[in-house]
Parts: sequence; structure tokens; C-alpha cells
Amino acid sequence: MRISRSTAGTVFVGGALVLTLSALAYPAMLGVENTSSDTSRIIANTQYGPLTEADRDFVVKVRAAGLWEYPLGEMAMQRGTSAAMKEAGAHLIVGHSGLDELCRKIAPELGVTLPNQASPQQQQFVATVDSKSGKEFDSTAVTIMRVTHGQIFPVIAKIRASTQNTLVRQLADLANDTVLDHITVLEKTGLVNYDQINFQQTTPPKLPKDQLTPPPPQPGSPVLVLKPRPDLNVNTASPQPSPSGTVG
Repeated sequence: MRISRSTAGTVFVGGALVLTLSALAYPAMLGVENTSSDTSRIIANTQYGPLTEADRDFVVKVRAAGLWEYPLGEMAMQRGTSAAMKEAGAHLIVGHSGLDELCRKIAPELGVTLPNQASPQQQQFVATVDSKSGKEFDSTAVTIMRVTHGQIFPVIAKIRASTQNTLVRQLADLANDTVLDHITVLEKTGLVNYDQINFQQTTPPKLPKDQLTPPPPQPGSPVLVLKPRPDLNVNTASPQPSPSGTVG
């Protein structure tokens, strides 16, 4: 099943819990909070290696990230006021459609149930950006996206370093490249305030767990698909370092 552009841009906004603006200014990544006191506990033994709670939660996090960042990418392409903003939107769409494809491929192999909606907090991120226009739209979108990408980056590294599951490792590799690419294109907009971003990344609000967790899908409902966009011709592989100049 594929989602139309209009559905992808709106389905995740409705029903979001209303958060305070101060909470939105310091977004916390979905699912970073543990589902138990020991996320290293093995919950399944698969042909690809043991699956821990942390492994399972990571697959869910990557899936849920696409459920709000993909429609936000569409908004950026349609409403961004600069070429750099529209480029960032294209990278969000292409990157998350690729991650979503891999999530949907490995989840059945690992016995992981994928959500069809982002968390209430993430839905509110989309609603907040959608309520802005012009330059305020650009700056709000970039700030929220850059903070959340900065928060998930070390989570990816931890999973990649610790997982014994080859499919989770493959997802972590792709997520690492994709998130680094997204951080790079967001910074190219010139709208990142590094002092503000660094503070927000390390000082997230304490929100109830139900606001950070995507709701489970309805029984028997098809898995939503984030539509691939090969027409955008975007490469989201890990970017190469910029030349630092000639060494004397």
C-alpha cells in the first residue's frame, strides 16, 4: 500500500497531543526512553543473531522517524523559501523512504511490529511546523529537525557497536549515513544556531512515556509505505568532508 503525497503530509498531524511551546523547543527523540530496565535483555533468537529489547526499539524508532520526517520533507519542498530548504526536504524524503523500505523488509524476519503513526510528540512537531509560514517556517523546521537528528546520532552509534543481530546492524549502517546526510543538508540552510541546538539536544524535556511512543497499529491493518521518490535523484549516502584548503 502506498500513501499519496496529500495523505503523507496530513495523516500524522491529526490527533496530536498539545504540548507547550517550551517543550517543543526542546524536542526529545521518540523511544529513547527504555521499555524496561534492561534493554540488553534478549527477547528472541533469530537466524540473524539474538534480538535485544534495544534492537527492537531501534527498528521501531527508525520506522517512526520516517512517519513524521517524510511529510515534513514534503512541506519543506513545497513551502521552503530557499533552494537549500527545498534541497533539505528532498533529502528527508529520499532518505526516509529508503530507511522505511529496509525497516519493512527486516521487521517480519525479526518478529517486530511496526507502527503506522508517529508518536504524539512527533505528530506535534509536524503540526507546529505546519502552522508557520515564510522564514519562520524554515527556521522552525530546521531547528526541530537538527535537534532530533543530533539526538538520534549517538543512539545509532551505540546500537551499531553493541548489536549482535546482522539485520539490525545493516539498518544502523544505513541510518548512520542517512542521519549524517540530513544533518549536513540542514546545516547548509544557514539556519542552525549551534549554541541553541547543542543546549536543546542535551536538555530535552521530561515528557510522559505515552507522548514519546508511537501507538500500535490496528489489528489487521496494512503497513503504510512511504512512497519512494527516485525522481528526486538525491544521494543520501554519508557525505564527504569539505576541503579544508591547501596545506602549506
